[in-house]
Amino acid sequence: MNINEILAGVDCACGKHHTCSIESVYIESGAAKRLGELCKDCARILIVADENTYAAGGARVEKALAGKEITRVVFDGKVVLIPDENAIARVNASLHGVDMIIALGSGVIQDLCKYCSHFSGISYIDVATAPSMDGYASDGAAMILHGMKETVKAGLPRSIVCDVDILKNAPLDMIQAGYGDIIGKYSALCDWRLANIVTGEYLCDYIYDTTAAMIEKTRTLAGGLMERREESIAALMEALVVVGIMMSFAGSSRPASGSEHHLSHFFEITGILNNEPYFPHGIDVAYATVITSSLRERLAAAEFPAQGFSLSRDNYLAKMKEIYGRIADGCVALQDKAGSYATDRTPIYRAHEAEIKGIFKEVPTAWEIADMLRLVGLDMQEFYAAYGDKKIADAISYAKDLKDRYSVLWMYYDLMGEAHVAG
Repeated sequence: MNINEILAGVDCACGKHHTCSIESVYIESGAAKRLGELCKDCARILIVADENTYAAGGARVEKALAGKEITRVVFDGKVVLIPDENAIARVNASLHGVDMIIALGSGVIQDLCKYCSHFSGISYIDVATAPSMDGYASDGAAMILHGMKETVKAGLPRSIVCDVDILKNAPLDMIQAGYGDIIGKYSALCDWRLANIVTGEYLCDYIYDTTAAMIEKTRTLAGGLMERREESIAALMEALVVVGIMMSFAGSSRPASGSEHHLSHFFEITGILNNEPYFPHGIDVAYATVITSSLRERLAAAEFPAQGFSLSRDNYLAKMKEIYGRIADGCVALQDKAGSYATDRTPIYRAHEAEIKGIFKEVPTAWEIADMLRLVGLDMQEFYAAYGDKKIADAISYAKDLKDRYSVLWMYYDLMGEAHVAG
């Protein structure tokens, strides 16, 4: 697939002209050398990295930018970097007089630079250090603001530079995370189709089919990724970038983020709130995809009830306070604004029961997803041991409240919540 041809835009059967403002993407050995040409009109450059990503690619980047005035913001590599107000302030403090920001890293570094670029008006270039996530080409920055996980519309990089010589040496858990993030699209795409049925949400077949093709391609890469073959690393990076472009085409992260991401956000947010460990984002997404597949299997095997379940508002608020503490009110306000709690979706479920069960059965089973993960060394037992039954059950019931996006988590709560919450 020629990524740069996709960037030129697509006149789509859905009636939209899909466009993406990224000028170029390079996925190749030695790609860092292209920075000199990409930054030829820039005199002063800010490199944002952490100690680990700077060690991985800093020398290559600075060699390519020889003769430029370079400023560096390098975060501590020994602690998890949180893209919050403190990190934003540190980057913003170094932006005066800068012509270009180089985001040298993966998830959090990219999101942080995307955010600061957008609000400062200074362009940025992604220099990937790991094939670990799909956000390089998406226009959403996943930030933690006021303690809440928030995806901020924040524009796109001018270019994405993926030097395979750097990527192939990424830590194994980052490679596993990228693979897991793509496998998670099975869940996200199913949620998109479900939302199209239940809420009438827009769905584009071109975006859907292109994302699905990236999943099937990635499934074949497991062996090569474990051996760090350059062609497999490059193919995974291509899939991650293409999916990011599909999010930009859609105008939201919907093609790539659903219930599996909500569960991942739950473990991250509660981990931060309670100072508890959590897996890297893509690995959490991968494990969560097994869980969401199991929910679909249970719904597909059940008869949809005539009346949905709902806790009393007082009991719900109490549970939210117990789980989310100081951010509980923000979560409830988000869902109140969306009307999620006040909507009775049961008649829609029953009217479309056969269709819904049909799309659920098209998704690989929980066992099949777990088997895909085992191919890259991810064992579900590690997930269960890390979080425990109660935390996972709470995630199934309340992760949906972190985002104003409909997914199978709402359906599961509506139709099977009584037994699940009681259990």
